[in-house]
Amino acid sequence: QVQLVESGGGLVQAGGSLRLSCAASGRTFSSFAMGWFRQAPGKEREYVASIGRFAVTDYADSVKGRFTISRDDAKSTVYLQMHSLKPEDTGVYYCASTPYNRGETLPGRYRYWGQGTQVTVSS
Repeated sequence: QVQLVESGGGLVQAGGSLRLSCAASGRTFSSFAMGWFRQAPGKEREYVASIGRFAVTDYADSVKGRFTISRDDAKSTVYLQMHSLKPEDTGVYYCASTPYNRGETLPGRYRYWGQGTQVTVSS
């Protein structure tokens, strides 16, 4: 069993920055690839970024160049640094873990999920 707890969300103006954190407990953190997803009201959950067991990263086109995903295995934590935020980045951000070596883009490939943290970007 893996427990994931996100933090760092909030309200920010367009063009601003936020850093999300996701702390994991339970099974060995380093054995999981991690992903970030987001869900806006009335929309499906969408892939944002992922980082594999060996720190290979991947990003959705919509956030490439603005967001950076990283992990600290010693702290069992994954981060999402977000810059140049836009109103369309608004949503609940979830972190998730998958037993695969590389990050996955499909939500169904992830086994454990956090409760989410709200990010609101005002125009």
